[in-house]
Amino acid sequence: MFRRFLAALVLVAAPAAAEVYAPPPPATVVVAFDRESIRPLIVEGLANRETGRKLEANDPVRIASISKLIMALTALRLADEGKLVLTRDVSDYLGWKLRSPYYPDAKVQLTDLLSHRAGLSGSAEYIIPLGESLEAKFADPASWREGVRPGGRDTPETLLGGVDEAAFQYSNLGAPLVATVLEAASGERFDRLVERLVFKPLGVKACFNWIGCGPELEARAVTLYRHTGEIATDGAEKLPPACTIPVAEGQACNLDAYVPGTNASIFSPQGGVRIGMMDLAKIGQALYRLDDDTPFLRPETVQRMGWAMQRTGQTAFFCNYGLHFQLIEHPNLECGGDRLFADGIPRIGHSGEAYGLQSGLWLDPKGDRGFVYFTTQVTPPEGGEDTGGFTMREKALMARALKLVGPVAAP
Repeated sequence: MFRRFLAALVLVAAPAAAEVYAPPPPATVVVAFDRESIRPLIVEGLANRETGRKLEANDPVRIASISKLIMALTALRLADEGKLVLTRDVSDYLGWKLRSPYYPDAKVQLTDLLSHRAGLSGSAEYIIPLGESLEAKFADPASWREGVRPGGRDTPETLLGGVDEAAFQYSNLGAPLVATVLEAASGERFDRLVERLVFKPLGVKACFNWIGCGPELEARAVTLYRHTGEIATDGAEKLPPACTIPVAEGQACNLDAYVPGTNASIFSPQGGVRIGMMDLAKIGQALYRLDDDTPFLRPETVQRMGWAMQRTGQTAFFCNYGLHFQLIEHPNLECGGDRLFADGIPRIGHSGEAYGLQSGLWLDPKGDRGFVYFTTQVTPPEGGEDTGGFTMREKALMARALKLVGPVAAP
């Protein structure tokens, strides 16, 4: 009896176990799609840690370099309209002569810029604020690579029918040029052009640098955090009515007087798209619907995309690349780099990495199934952000996704 009394006394006197705080997982969404359906697989974390707002599958997020793929689709659609020639000297569109100071006789084509083969520097600053000159930026030798001829054309390798792999270097600096050329060729502002040719036809709600997204999308913005927990971008103070475009000192943050074809860098074409994963999957779906009565791209345009895919000389991440599309994990074109899926299926698409986020749009051209995703608070690689490569987090996410969708059906 006395022992039972002591035991009861101990239970009464013992303090309650302290609650252990478990921080929410990093904001992460993975969505699967095929020709007919779009299905969220993984949705976890908070869209905003300060407010505690729970993440939803189609909350808009800055997708980083997948924006380049969207820009490329815009260029291809504009070419299908007959307003653009991808192999024409871009100087003809810009109204001023674009040349590498190291190769003043070599023209620069859109195909070069879209494939990172224009001889541009991969380390030069690529943001040209409103009020500064795009022409002056590319007159600076620091914007170019010494010893690399734009396109690699007329080198010993290309004269022998091969590919000058040394011409490839991933560079964000080409995106402002591409977007500005598209403006000059169409007479339309870049963000509005993408809306007309890509977003609206596919029923997508998205924008560049929050321009035109509107209050409803802004209210669902995903705030990006670094692995340290600090806000990286798209916190409340970075959303409208705050200025969301880069502007030069003393320049008003106003696009009313902006002239298309002068400096589309202000829209951040290299990485500034804000879009939800359900909507991004619609863009992936469009690449499966190329045999419809009214295909998103003409068959000859799709064939051009295939021819543009070239070996780059890289030994890992950007091994096969063309027109802002990556090819990964092709068994006959292995380069010894990281594998995201490791299931033996080649995929095309594009990756994204910036502000603590990693993202991807990947589809199996023959298997009719694709994935889009983003995950945040990623520890940057040793070389810093935007250096390429798949992280363990991404690989684990795709392993989960493959299990959730199950094996590919036999053809």
